[in-house]
Amino acid sequence: MSEQPTKRNILQGIDSPRALRRLPAECLQPLCAELRRYIIDVLSENPGHLGASLGTVELTVALHRVFHTPYDRLLWDVGHQAYGHKILTGRRESFPTLRQFKGISGFPNPSESPYDAFIAGHASNSISAALGMSVASGLKQENDRHVVAVIGDGAMTGGLAYEGLNNASINPNNLLIVLNDNNMAIDDSVGALAQYLVNITTSQAYNKLRYDAYLGLKRMKLITEDRRDNILRFNNSLKALLTRQHNLFEGFSIRYFGPVDGHDVDYLVRVLNDIKNMQGPKLLHIKTKKGKGFQPAEQSATEWHAPGKFNKSTGERIRVDDLNQPQRYQDVFGHTLVELAARDPRIVGVTPAMPTGCSMTHLMKTFPERAFDVGIAEGHAVTFSAGLAKEGLIPFCNIYSSFMQRAYDNLIHDVALQNLHLVLCLDRSGLVGEDGPTHHGVFDLAFLRPIPRLIIASPLNEWDLRNLMYTAWKGTPPAPFVIRYPKGTGEKKDWRNPLALLPVGKGRKLREGKDVAVISLGPIGNDVAKAIETLGGEGSVAHYDMIYLKPIDEELLHEIGRKFPCILTVENGQRTGGLGSAVLEFMADNGYTPRIRRLGLNDEFVEHGTVEELHKLCGIDPQAIAQAIAQAIKA
Repeated sequence: MSEQPTKRNILQGIDSPRALRRLPAECLQPLCAELRRYIIDVLSENPGHLGASLGTVELTVALHRVFHTPYDRLLWDVGHQAYGHKILTGRRESFPTLRQFKGISGFPNPSESPYDAFIAGHASNSISAALGMSVASGLKQENDRHVVAVIGDGAMTGGLAYEGLNNASINPNNLLIVLNDNNMAIDDSVGALAQYLVNITTSQAYNKLRYDAYLGLKRMKLITEDRRDNILRFNNSLKALLTRQHNLFEGFSIRYFGPVDGHDVDYLVRVLNDIKNMQGPKLLHIKTKKGKGFQPAEQSATEWHAPGKFNKSTGERIRVDDLNQPQRYQDVFGHTLVELAARDPRIVGVTPAMPTGCSMTHLMKTFPERAFDVGIAEGHAVTFSAGLAKEGLIPFCNIYSSFMQRAYDNLIHDVALQNLHLVLCLDRSGLVGEDGPTHHGVFDLAFLRPIPRLIIASPLNEWDLRNLMYTAWKGTPPAPFVIRYPKGTGEKKDWRNPLALLPVGKGRKLREGKDVAVISLGPIGNDVAKAIETLGGEGSVAHYDMIYLKPIDEELLHEIGRKFPCILTVENGQRTGGLGSAVLEFMADNGYTPRIRRLGLNDEFVEHGTVEELHKLCGIDPQAIAQAIAQAIKA
């Protein structure tokens, strides 16, 4: 199913890019084949992001061949494509621990290796960060240092990328941007830019002629660096006239080269050597195939973006789905959205490049004209939804919790200020597992709670998710409505309950008690219930599920404040600013003085591992919750 392994064992001798640079040129292609095979071997047993890294094998080898990393800075946008980079930079032996607890990260991380020049995980930041590094090198007189940003066509749909491009054209720098164009993000790339990158053409002979002419004129002192930008703009205009095509990047006064074959490692090395010392910002456009070298991944790039375990010989994915298991929260969302949309033509769906991940694909199949994938552009997704809502539609905008951080101003300025009736569904809230700190959705409760007019809710289970979506649709009162829910499966096999309203701002008592009151929000309440059961008859423990963080059920909190000497709050998020903080504030404001202990995440970033491992690490697993309850009873 994949390229045949080479007879030579070149990869075993590569413990750093320095060793790669010592290889004879004829070894580069066999090395690429070995590197691709090793990625397939490891990921077939230890799931990760397969397709993107297979597509950048040749580029990775070429970059480390030409540039003297880590002195030269190499930045990977998002980081899904950086597995080959990790293997070639001293992490070959530890690569099988990828994304495992206490193993290496699934994304570039400077704390893990000096070869990881900048943090990666969220899209579109590489150009801005690399530009900052390039400008800094100039200010520090490190004029021999090269800075390279590798960004995919999917990440190029993010607005931050264009802010970086715009600024690169006016600040002195020698930044090299490598645009890895595979016409894919996770799902297909969308928008005008994607089509533009498919169609763009540039003559390599023209680029060489222009550069040679530039060097000649500079040696003759007929042009200077001060006049270079004017000449560049004139050349770009002339080129546009001759080719009848305007180049977007050269419109930013950035030299453009390409497109070139991103799977021809020898040619990539030659091109990179040719352009690396050119003065000023430049962009190399390479064309690659996501999943290159593994036929199933080439044929179905979306499915093989992060396929889980698979048979590397047959290409068969190893399914762990059990029909007797509860449905995933994302699928409950997707099916329920279709159900609501069938009732109300005003309902539309919006997602920033994650239709498969959030299961908005169900709406896209049933009502394609009412589902919008706006690309990797979370801020735009929120403001676009605001525009839809302002004209009377009811958008369900689904964004992963960690990515919602990128649209904070949009939510405040464009949504909350106008009190628009839209529904913001935050998938992957809480600790998400192996993707680690860049993807944990643990800050949403804290950063959303201070925003006026927001309704913030979290379901205990799938029934509640459906009912909250139903309640948000009904809009009583009409307001921006946030629903947060986690990655993975829920609790109920019979998840398709009859839809019912959950009164806004009302929680519920799940269990009577008199010694300790445990207050929870969202699915973590199921772990609280398990913890209480393990205590048997030890103490009398009440359990309250708040459902809504905002407005919080003050009637219920008054009951708790009057009745209980001890309160325990439990949340799958940062302790600072979330549910526990809300309870503390209420008790203080109303003169109640119970002992209060808050369980949640400490003031630190949480590493990667399975969700179960991380819950235990953070002290919010059933065993830790039970221990905290027992201590509260004895206090």
